[in-house]
Amino acid sequence: QVQLVESGGGLVQPGGSLRVSCTASAFTFSNYYMSWVRQAPGKGLEWVSTITSGGGSTYYADSLKGRFTISRDNAKNTLYLQGSSLKPEDTALYYCARDHPGYGLGVYDYWGQGTQVTVSS
Repeated sequence: QVQLVESGGGLVQPGGSLRVSCTASAFTFSNYYMSWVRQAPGKGLEWVSTITSGGGSTYYADSLKGRFTISRDNAKNTLYLQGSSLKPEDTALYYCARDHPGYGLGVYDYWGQGTQVTVSS
């Protein structure tokens, strides 16, 4: 069955950087848009970024643009999110999600289990 497995989360100091990864299996990764969505403690889900199937186009939440970079390696079936100049308010559980084909941006059919990123001194 389709699996999305995130990794790379952890504790980072304010102003630092971190890269999280998502390894996909059991589907043709290169055929799908992929996204990152996060959930801060006590808050709802927040869309972070989306990348097209070939990686040629990327989209970001306005509030996060310039500090986060989404990328993918289709040969490795892996999605990445690089965060820099991280702030305590970036503390969240970061999920990768497969975009549901045919529904446009913001609709997902599979999710990973999430990886925790904590920004604290």
